[in-house]
Amino acid sequence: MKVMRVPEATVSRLSIYSRFLERLDKLGVITVSSGEIAKGVGVSPAQVRKDLAYFGEFGTRGVGYNVKDLSHYILKILGLTQQWPVVLVGAGNLGTALCAYRGFKDRGFNIVGVFDNDLLKIGKRIQELEVLPIEKVPQVVAENNVRLGIIAVPQSATQEVADVLVKSGVEALLTFGPAVIHVPDNVIVRNVDLSIKLEILTFNLGFRELQPSYWLEPKV
Repeated sequence: MKVMRVPEATVSRLSIYSRFLERLDKLGVITVSSGEIAKGVGVSPAQVRKDLAYFGEFGTRGVGYNVKDLSHYILKILGLTQQWPVVLVGAGNLGTALCAYRGFKDRGFNIVGVFDNDLLKIGKRIQELEVLPIEKVPQVVAENNVRLGIIAVPQSATQEVADVLVKSGVEALLTFGPAVIHVPDNVIVRNVDLSIKLEILTFNLGFRELQPSYWLEPKV
């Protein structure tokens, strides 16, 4: 049986389309064309149509897409028509900022547990959550049927924390920083390294001064 492979860049753009459609819906817009979506998010109309074509036919030729319907379909594709409990390990500055980020709850991600191994942090509260010792991870994961974990610890501790989360039953991990971790094949890992994003910007700035005709096109 042939398995459809959707490019990760397409999934990233679906998230952007979703946010754009939500804004249109709030403004009372009923229908939207691929050209209008493209202009709103900074890609080509052909790219919008290609991305959506991976998942079926959603619009009507000559009319466009129903904003509410397309928004719902994309949320369903992204798995966001349900709530996702999340555990976060690392109660430092980054972990605290992530707990306070409203965008998680707005998109259906609910942090149900925050953990650390620092005795000075354990017992304190971040938002409405008490920081728990990392030994409590298995209990919280089991009680809340958690499948997603965020790791916001120093690089030297990333693998150890990943091991704890995977052993507890977490199936997908989001990490920060350049650390490479090793997990079973069935566990999904995505890494956020902000320094890489800055390096892409500095490359563009520097290269623009040397070879203006070779600027990298921005990726969405």
